[in-house]
Amino acid sequence: MIKHALSVTRDADFAQWYQTVITEADMAEESGVRGCMVIRPWGYGIWERIQRLLDDKIKQLGYDNCYFPLFIPLSYFEKEAEHVDGFAKEMAVVTHHRLVGDGKGGLVPDPEAKLEEPLVVRPTSEMVIGAAFARWVQSWRDLPVQINQWANVVRWEMRTRMFLRTAEFLWQEAHGAYASAEEARARTLDGLEVYRSFAEDCVALPVIAGEKPENERFPGAVATWSIEAMMQDGKALQAGTSHFLGTNFAEAQNIRFQNAEGELEFANTISWGMSTRMIGGLIMTHGDDDGLRVPPRIAPWQVVIVPMLRDSDEDAAIVDYCRALQGELSKLSAFGEPVRAFLDLKAGKAAGKRWGWVKKGAPIVIEVGGRDVAGGNVSVLRRDRLYREDGKLDSGILARDAFIGEVAATLEDIQTALHREAKARLDANIARVDDWAGLEAMFAEGAARPGWADVAWSRPTGAALDKVVERLKTLKLTIRNAPMDQSAAAGTCIFTGAPAVERVLIGRAY
Repeated sequence: MIKHALSVTRDADFAQWYQTVITEADMAEESGVRGCMVIRPWGYGIWERIQRLLDDKIKQLGYDNCYFPLFIPLSYFEKEAEHVDGFAKEMAVVTHHRLVGDGKGGLVPDPEAKLEEPLVVRPTSEMVIGAAFARWVQSWRDLPVQINQWANVVRWEMRTRMFLRTAEFLWQEAHGAYASAEEARARTLDGLEVYRSFAEDCVALPVIAGEKPENERFPGAVATWSIEAMMQDGKALQAGTSHFLGTNFAEAQNIRFQNAEGELEFANTISWGMSTRMIGGLIMTHGDDDGLRVPPRIAPWQVVIVPMLRDSDEDAAIVDYCRALQGELSKLSAFGEPVRAFLDLKAGKAAGKRWGWVKKGAPIVIEVGGRDVAGGNVSVLRRDRLYREDGKLDSGILARDAFIGEVAATLEDIQTALHREAKARLDANIARVDDWAGLEAMFAEGAARPGWADVAWSRPTGAALDKVVERLKTLKLTIRNAPMDQSAAAGTCIFTGAPAVERVLIGRAY
C-alpha cells in the first residue's frame, strides 16, 4: 500500500484534493478579501512561465504590448447594451475618492467626495480600448491595429475557487481592429490557434478547439471560439476564448475609417484572452495524490538538487559537488532554453525537502549524499512516474555525467508523457450519445464519473435554444463547443429533431 504525500485523494474528494494541492504545493493562499488570493512564488513562477511563452507567440502574430487603465467610466459600458448586460452583475464600482472618520473610530466614504461618474474596476477592456481605437483609426492606412495587455481584472463572482473562478485574476487580452470581416475572422482563429498550440505544447494540456453556441458567446460578440480541456473528474474547463466582435463595438464607439475609395466604414474588431485559470487546469489535469506535476516547459525549476547534509565534515564537499552540478546543468539547453536548475540549501532534512518538491511538482528531483559524491553519482527522481511496481519510490542512481548527458531528453520525455496520459484520458471519456435518454443515463445521479457527450446538433437559436439550455440545466450540463474540422454531421438533433448541421460536446464544467 502506497502512502501518498497528500491527506486526501482525488477519488475520495476531488474538490478537497484540489484545494489541498494548492496549499501543499505552496501555490496560493487566502488573502483576507473574499474571492481574492495571494499567489505564492511557486504559483506565480508558473504564471511567469506562461506569460513568457505565450507572450512570444502573441508577438509573433504582430501584436504590441501596451497598458490601459484599471478604472473605466461607466458610460463606456452603457454604449453597448448586450455587453453591459452580460457583465452588470459582476461589476465592482468606485463611487467615492476619499474616506472620512465616522466618529466611532471607523472610516466611511466622504459624501463630499462622490465621483461625478462612477468608475468600473476593469472586468474586461473592450470598451476602453475601443475608445482608443476610435481615436487611433481614421484611415484604412491605420489598419490593422493589434495590441495586447497583461493585466488584472475584477469580476465579482459569488462562488469562488482559487485559480478557477476568483473575484480578481490575472490574464492577457489581445484586441484587434481590421478593415474587413474576413480578415477579422481569420485573425480571431489565429488567436484560437495560439491558445490551442500553447496548451498542447507548453502545458501538455490536450484541448478541443471549437465554436461556442449562441448562448455561450461573449456578450456583444458575433461569434466566440474556445479551447476546452477535460479535468480528471470529467468536467470541462474553458481554458481560452477568442471572439469575433464584427462591427458591434465599432458602431457603439464610432471606430470608423475612410477606405481607399474615400467612403467611411466601421472597423471589425476582435478580442481574445487567457487567464490564471490555466493554472487551475494544470493542477486538475496533471496533479496526483502526491501533489502537483508541472510539465517541464512551464516549470519555474526543471531540476531541483537536494544535498543530503548531516552536519558532518563531508557537507562542504557535498555542497561543492551540487554547485558544480547546478552549473553544468545550467549550461545545457532543453526546449530551446537553458535548463533551469535550482540548488535547495534551505535548512531541514533532505527527505522533507524532497517531498516538498514532489508536492510542488518539480519535474526532476536530484538527491546527493556522501556516497554519491564519492562515486560520482546522483540519485534521480522523475515526478511523472514516482513509484515502482512494488510501491517504492522509483529513485534511480545514475552516473553524474550520464545524467547530465541525458537530462534534456528526460525533460522532453516527461513533457510528452504528461500530455500522452492526459490525451488518453480525454479520448477515453468522450462518448457518442444519440438521444436524450442516453444523455440522462450518462449523467444520472450515482452513475460512474462521466466525461463529455458528443451529440448531433441542429444549431437552434432564440427561443428554441433557450428551451434546450433550460433542459440541460436539469442535468447541470452545458454545451462546450462544436469541434472544428469535424466531418459533415448526419442524423437528427437530439433536442429539436431537426436535421443535424454539426456535432457538439456537452458536459459539466467549472
